[in-house]
Amino acid sequence: MRVGIGFDAHTFEENRKLIIGGIEIPFKKGLKGHSDADVLIHAIMDSLLGADSKRDIGHYFPDNDEKYKGISSLELLLKVKDIITGKIGNIDTVIICQEPKLSGYMEKMKEKISETLEISINQISIKATTTEYMGFTGRGEGIAAISIVLMENN
Repeated sequence: MRVGIGFDAHTFEENRKLIIGGIEIPFKKGLKGHSDADVLIHAIMDSLLGADSKRDIGHYFPDNDEKYKGISSLELLLKVKDIITGKIGNIDTVIICQEPKLSGYMEKMKEKISETLEISINQISIKATTTEYMGFTGRGEGIAAISIVLMENN
């Protein structure tokens, strides 16, 4: 058994869609990034790669490569699925933001992730928390996410 951890953070940007967990969340701003800036999926990808002793997502999908500009992070997650050799036990995540409220979207996020990785929805946990107005997430400047994965070696 191996464990991997991933973290990602993005600032808000005007005139972008907010994509978290592979779904669009209605909100006044989106997240700034080269791809769709999906912090949750990015954290999950890094935790999967880490559990399999691989390099980080920036190595595989550099932000200066035009073929990844605006790409869906679910497409990148599918590529990570092909890179890793271990079997996913479970994925536990936390999204950190003051707003928007995400509780009504988490089941749909889990569905998207489980479909992409071809694992049971019961192997995925998504939680959200605020920082009680502290730090960049608390000031409403962006969103962060943390992911940890338990993986069996092949």
